[in-house]
Amino acid sequence: MGAGVMMPLMDPMPNMLLSRYAESMVWLARYMERIENLARLIEVTEVFVRLRSATNGWQCIIDINCDDEVFRSQYDRVTAETIIRFYVLNRDNPNSIWCLASAARENARALRPLISTEMWTQLNVFTNFILSLRADDIPLARLSQLCTRIKQDCQTHTGVTEGTLYRDQAWLFYAIGKQIERGDQTTRLIDIKYHALLPTAEGIGSETDLSQWTAVLRSAAGYHAFRRLMPTRMDPAGVAGFLLMNEAFPRSLATALRHIHHALGLLRTDHGLRRAAPIIERVEHLRALLSGQTMEEIIIRGLHEFLDGMQGELATVQSLVADAFWRT
Repeated sequence: MGAGVMMPLMDPMPNMLLSRYAESMVWLARYMERIENLARLIEVTEVFVRLRSATNGWQCIIDINCDDEVFRSQYDRVTAETIIRFYVLNRDNPNSIWCLASAARENARALRPLISTEMWTQLNVFTNFILSLRADDIPLARLSQLCTRIKQDCQTHTGVTEGTLYRDQAWLFYAIGKQIERGDQTTRLIDIKYHALLPTAEGIGSETDLSQWTAVLRSAAGYHAFRRLMPTRMDPAGVAGFLLMNEAFPRSLATALRHIHHALGLLRTDHGLRRAAPIIERVEHLRALLSGQTMEEIIIRGLHEFLDGMQGELATVQSLVADAFWRT
């Protein structure tokens, strides 16, 4: 048993949640969230490249995942075919869907005593499907169909987890992992896309300009929510502000930080894990930093620097959680 994490039972004498379970919960959530995000990004990119309305096309996927060096060591050119091989099937790319599914499965296997039968069964079927894929199974003409199935399977996992996972510490660590991944992916998407898609003066408001920002929103599953809120506006600052600051959008940075803060608070107050306190203070600082300025002020001061800083802070939160609850 590692540095124990308390898990209250009906019994007045609490049992202990193994530290490795907390770690596996965080990473299971992160891997499943990353698979869904990657499938959506691949699908959206394929559509907009095919329609010739994407400026940085397939390269953006490499940039968002910081995989340029690894990709260039294996492939000479950035094409639809090489990107599909690299991000779907490549067993030497830890960010491929194949590797992420394999890692998710191993974490779920380690968590078998904690997760529900329904959760394990659904995840087992999904990962078996991914691990059995071959190159012949994903021609470019059927890429969208494959990505749609992967997204739906990930969303089913989220629903089954929501409906069956017991609300104890394991649930809170799962929530923390999911929200760290969402915050990280959203900031990466904006950071790579924002400056690449800034239009020239004559391009502002053009059909191409609008379609590019539509692609960004769809990559974050935020197009319909954005249009509900701003039916007549589609500009870089509006899109970036929505993805960063909107408290009602599930994948915004603001929402991710709020949920991380809430889960850490419950670990401290309901489960007596006082080591969560300094991490809570760190997250409170990030929330104040985000809410204490407008989107326009962030852009003027340097959007890239702000997003890069937030990505570093999210990585620090992950590291602090690990130091507090499972690293020895």
